[in-house]
Amino acid sequence: MELQLQGRTALVTGAAGGIGRAVAQALSAEGVRVALLDCDAEGLAGTAALCPGSLTVIADVTDESAVAHAVSAAADGLGALHTVVCSAGISGPVGSGIDEISLAQWQAVFAVNVTGAFLVLRSALPALRAAPAASVVLIASDSAYVASPGMAPYCASKAALVQFGRALSVDLAGDDVRVTTVSPSIVDTAMSRGDLGDDAFAAPAFPVQSGEEIAAHVVYLASPRARAVNGSGILSDFGYSARSGFPA
Repeated sequence: MELQLQGRTALVTGAAGGIGRAVAQALSAEGVRVALLDCDAEGLAGTAALCPGSLTVIADVTDESAVAHAVSAAADGLGALHTVVCSAGISGPVGSGIDEISLAQWQAVFAVNVTGAFLVLRSALPALRAAPAASVVLIASDSAYVASPGMAPYCASKAALVQFGRALSVDLAGDDVRVTTVSPSIVDTAMSRGDLGDDAFAAPAFPVQSGEEIAAHVVYLASPRARAVNGSGILSDFGYSARSGFPA
């Protein structure tokens, strides 16, 4: 399918690795010129080498002034901004009940996963509104819909991100800017391996997705082909959330 992305532009956060890197590569392969945002300069350089003609902007998505400067530089460097993909995220404490989690740990998860997307998109809105058929894709998680023990901050933050996307789609309904989400189950990334351990991926007892598979969803949702998809997205979880626990 021709996705009508040739010659368009995109800003991808969390682009130094994982899903963000895979998204940047997939968009670049479709003829999109990408700006790559992350706080990891070395990782960004590695992604940039895989995306011809890309720009890099270094910023921590929790830093309001740094984000404003980076987004402005990206929009100016690209000449237009058709798409923003918010992929920056952290898992925070895993395997801990809320009585074991500090306020600082809780706030750190929300600062990256939710407030970071808010800051990036607030700065990007003028450029998105000026571009034809603009789109926003938020990388959420199936943890927005189902929960695993010891992951309350992450689950709550991803649920907030999904609802932020819905609310933003309503606010931007008259501006020709669509907002969608991709909510994957476990993806084989450095973050997931850090949470679960490499051994869990050697012979996994659960289905695992690749970053490239998630990137394919993002590329479609970012494209004009998905013009009717707004305020919703793709729950990519192998059908797990559809199954009842009723013992029948």
